[in-house]
Amino acid sequence: MYNFADYVKRASLFVNNNFNSSNKKLSTFMIYATDLCDSGCKHCLIWAKNPVVHLPKAKILELMNSKCVTKNTTVGLEGGEFLLHPEAFEIMEWFHKNHPKFDLLTNCLKPESAIEAVKKYPPKRLFLSLDGTKETYKYMRGKDGYESVLKVIEGTKDIVPISAMFTLSPYNSFDDMKHVAAVCKKYGIDLRVGVYNDIAFFDTVEKAHETDIAEKQNTDILKRVEILNAKKDGTFTKKNEELAVLEREEINIPKHNTRDDFSSFKDSIPQEIKEFAENYDFLVLYDEWRKKKLKLNCYSILDSLIVLPNGDVPICQNLDLKLGNVNKKSLDEIFNGESTQAIHEDYKKNCNQCWINFHRKYDVVLYRSFEKFFPKNVVNKLFGYYQWEENNEVTYSNYMERIEDTYK
Repeated sequence: MYNFADYVKRASLFVNNNFNSSNKKLSTFMIYATDLCDSGCKHCLIWAKNPVVHLPKAKILELMNSKCVTKNTTVGLEGGEFLLHPEAFEIMEWFHKNHPKFDLLTNCLKPESAIEAVKKYPPKRLFLSLDGTKETYKYMRGKDGYESVLKVIEGTKDIVPISAMFTLSPYNSFDDMKHVAAVCKKYGIDLRVGVYNDIAFFDTVEKAHETDIAEKQNTDILKRVEILNAKKDGTFTKKNEELAVLEREEINIPKHNTRDDFSSFKDSIPQEIKEFAENYDFLVLYDEWRKKKLKLNCYSILDSLIVLPNGDVPICQNLDLKLGNVNKKSLDEIFNGESTQAIHEDYKKNCNQCWINFHRKYDVVLYRSFEKFFPKNVVNKLFGYYQWEENNEVTYSNYMERIEDTYK
């Protein structure tokens, strides 16, 4: 999905954004345009947000006129379910004409609408959510949408590049991952594997990294009315937002109490995953991170940003630390202002609190790429102390070779 030119462009941004912190440019800009959603996912409760909020088309176009957004910035249109935004088609039409480097993310529950949108205003890439078999899909997402996803794949695979997004979670299994890999191979599309995280905006219930893979497969399907009632009477439990504002010395500690007794799941990863780039190493390294043996600094926050439906701009997808709100300040003021520069300087060197693919895949590629040309001690000096596993002398190449030998 990503070619050499993409990495060259992002590398040039890395240099600019590190040494010109008041004039940073965005590589990726994800617009959560609405929190309206027609799904009922167990791993994300956006669908239960009330009242529903939309980021207006006028505001989105204003954001696109920001100096930090360039013609090379990849914009992601998502939600909730983006296609439920009242101005969805108008927004896509504008992007198709004025900023064709945009991606569309959809759950495909309205397949005809998704296919029509892609045909009228083709995005650069189409991302579809698929988390397992037909049975797992209904259980995990609360809707019988498996066939709708296949319908969208069949209706658009010859129009745009497609990635199926699989989220490994307490609600599905490695068998589900293997199934989705087989679907992707059948249709000749890409696979993007992510790991469940209790992201602030998603209002999740289960603690990520404290609940093992497939541990919650037999729990009841969540119901919207039950969630709304629980919120009203105060019995709804969401993660403590104060976790986003940690003491300085605690920043490099994973924000969850990751279990020390996790059994390794490396040998459970389907071999088919190796056929899809940047997924296998992401998973085996996650296994190290959740056991508190891996540390990578976070540089993706310097060129990747999200905006929420209410205009809030958090520092990243994981933390609830807000940099500002686009209804009160311009995006350029928020992203490149002095206060953000100070926050970025601190967090890029010290944060090791998540394993979200939107951020950590970039960091993995950054470190492993520089290790190809420089000794590990030199990379340490360039980007700060890091380690792939318990032995801090091991390089990425050494680590992956050992994993290959161990789990053949």
